[in-house]
Amino acid sequence: MHALWMQCKVEFLKTFRNRMFLFFSLFMPIMFYYIFTNLVNRDLPFREEWEAHYLMSMALFSLISSSVCSLGITFVYENKLGWSKMIRLTPLKEAFYFLAKMMAQLLINLVSVILIFLFGYVVNDVQLSISQWVMCMVWLVLASIPFMALGAIVGSLNKVETATALSNILLFGLAIVGGLWMPVSQFPELLQQISKWLPSYRAGEGAWNLINGQSISWETIVILMVYFVVFMILSVYIRRKRQEPV
Repeated sequence: MHALWMQCKVEFLKTFRNRMFLFFSLFMPIMFYYIFTNLVNRDLPFREEWEAHYLMSMALFSLISSSVCSLGITFVYENKLGWSKMIRLTPLKEAFYFLAKMMAQLLINLVSVILIFLFGYVVNDVQLSISQWVMCMVWLVLASIPFMALGAIVGSLNKVETATALSNILLFGLAIVGGLWMPVSQFPELLQQISKWLPSYRAGEGAWNLINGQSISWETIVILMVYFVVFMILSVYIRRKRQEPV
């Protein structure tokens, strides 16, 4: 357990020292939030509700960016450096290494949500009850787990360039079609139906429901769990197929 905790600590500190992570997973969502709540859509009749709604969307966007892009590309980069082979030659089991990265990513996601929530509270004076803040924080962190599994699939690729391109397509595709940048009610009917089956929409819907005083539906929870299981199975299968003997 000590080795697992130390590896988790190393992964956490390494990520927060990465300038690309700080820009794409923290600065960019905060920048989008500020632009769309202070420079655009300033005259909305329901501005307070919009600011809270969009805060949840950008917090989730940050978590998807971190879980799919940062985590996935890190896996590929470290594999290219031969890190996975080195791990298999040490007493630290490869499963512990993988688990440590996932635990560190959960902690990173928690810190990211707290920082973005603080920005929304300080800059836009977003008013939610303490229970709403806490429930939204917990929900978003837990809802990021399927995206971490998706990041593990991206991390099973061989080339950093390919992983970077795929992760960005997934990030912006899930964000846009999932309704994180604009309400899905503005989409064509067919696209609305597709959106409601995406993990990004379901994760966002849970937070949106919470700030509106509603509960998270079991359908949403089940759909996200199914995504997690499918993504993890695919990730393990691809890794085993591509794993080279030491």
